[in-house]
Amino acid sequence: METNTVLFEIAKAAADNFEKEEDSASNSTNAGRFVRYQFTPQFLKLRVIGATVEFTVGAMPVDNFRMIERHFFRDQILKSFDFEFGFCIPHSRNTCEHIYEFPALSPALVEDMINTPFETKSDSFYFVNNRLIMHNKADYAYNGSTDHHRLTEAV
Repeated sequence: METNTVLFEIAKAAADNFEKEEDSASNSTNAGRFVRYQFTPQFLKLRVIGATVEFTVGAMPVDNFRMIERHFFRDQILKSFDFEFGFCIPHSRNTCEHIYEFPALSPALVEDMINTPFETKSDSFYFVNNRLIMHNKADYAYNGSTDHHRLTEAV
């Protein structure tokens, strides 16, 4: 965070809003979306990362918007994050920054994570008024090159 270096960007392929997300989520909150990340081994040395999230809200106000995100390697939980967005007004474009503070990892665990690409995973659960509206999944590899890539999220 101190260097303001962009490590990755995700661009959404189509403009969505909460009404569309909620409609599709009501059919199956587990259908979700998936993103695959590939980082260099140096990424695992970082202790704090800021992630900027931008989203739009449809015609209805959104109360108590919250995201719970869990990161794990194989069956071991690495860290759980809980972010509260609060109230979002209708027809608004919103930007917020999440601060991720990573736990210290043992050298053996770091080596395993580098040597087994995509065994590190995360689940992101989005709630409005304590009701699940969306579930995103991601997996991670830490054996990548130093090239900066722009990723497109699969919806």
